[in-house]
Amino acid sequence: MSSGQGGLASGSAVMVLEDGRVFRGSSFGAAGETLGEAVFCTAMTGYQETLTDPSYHRQIVVATAPQIGNTGWNDEDDESGKIWVAGYAVRDPARRASNWRATTTLQDALERRGVVGIAGIDTRALVRHLRTRGSMKAGIFSGEPAAAPVEELLARVNGQPSMLGANLAGEVSTDDVYTLEPEGEHRFTVVAVDLGIKTNTPRMFAQRGIRVHVVPESVTLDRIKELRPDGVFLSNGPGDPATQDDAVSLTKSVLGEGIPLFGICFGNQILGRALGLGTYKMKFGHRGINVPVVDHTTGQISITAQNHGFALEGEAGQRFDTPFGTAEVSHTCANDGTVEGVQLVDGKTIKAFSVQYHPEAAAGPHDAAYLFDRFAGLMEEKA
Repeated sequence: MSSGQGGLASGSAVMVLEDGRVFRGSSFGAAGETLGEAVFCTAMTGYQETLTDPSYHRQIVVATAPQIGNTGWNDEDDESGKIWVAGYAVRDPARRASNWRATTTLQDALERRGVVGIAGIDTRALVRHLRTRGSMKAGIFSGEPAAAPVEELLARVNGQPSMLGANLAGEVSTDDVYTLEPEGEHRFTVVAVDLGIKTNTPRMFAQRGIRVHVVPESVTLDRIKELRPDGVFLSNGPGDPATQDDAVSLTKSVLGEGIPLFGICFGNQILGRALGLGTYKMKFGHRGINVPVVDHTTGQISITAQNHGFALEGEAGQRFDTPFGTAEVSHTCANDGTVEGVQLVDGKTIKAFSVQYHPEAAAGPHDAAYLFDRFAGLMEEKA
């Protein structure tokens, strides 16, 4: 594919899966090679937020939408300080950016940040393959690396670490504490444990009059208590939740202190583990902004934004005893029954809760934004 008005890179590229399946296309983004777990995202829009979501660390994202890049890249919608995906695979990249907010093209953003991608492949066939066989190790090779024999490329792909057992939260977490001040009158203070937090999450808290101290994933309970929080938040993040023994131990300590707690995505798995549930790696996960979830306490169905390849064990409405009281599976996916939320209850009072999806919805529907208000309600009751 030759360079055009959108700055499309020239040259060939090849994507190799661990089972030997090969897709040949054109270079997209930076030239070179990259390794990661091949996953697919069903969102029709919001690729900038997807690419900058730390939860995608070490993953090669395949876009199911055939046309990508139409709105270019802007200076406002990043969900972190960098592009975290290991690579990007698309069918038909736009040749020009067609949005008034765009400051550059997607191709230029990928190239400038050193992200290797591939374009012009049959992403429909690739997604069907991943849905059938499951997410798997993969690599994208463009430029000089693409000229190597497929057998050599396959060996590189299979030589990389598995996502199962990957401890990645520390690689994406902040190094230092930072604070986002509330908009308007200060109501509460929340300590947000950064396991891979997205920019819009503290912003959603701030809009509700909540001061947010974002802390590293290595934070101690003593440090949290020094910040005098009204509540503790566990963020989204990448990797295998089975590796997060320290985060689980911290969560148990927070629950023992009686501090209201709210978790999303990776944080849902951490809370679930703290309450005694196991986790497992899903076949191909949920990634997109169109996943239906049932809230079994109300019967309401929300369309949600999701990005996870691991899940909690359990069934809809399951209740179980914990050292902190009775817990229950509060939400499940309407598509496949996957656990999408747990909560710790005391009679009719919720003491802690979490959901597997992203109520900050960047990008995504706003159906679940009320969960930030629910958490504020928990803190108000505690006060």
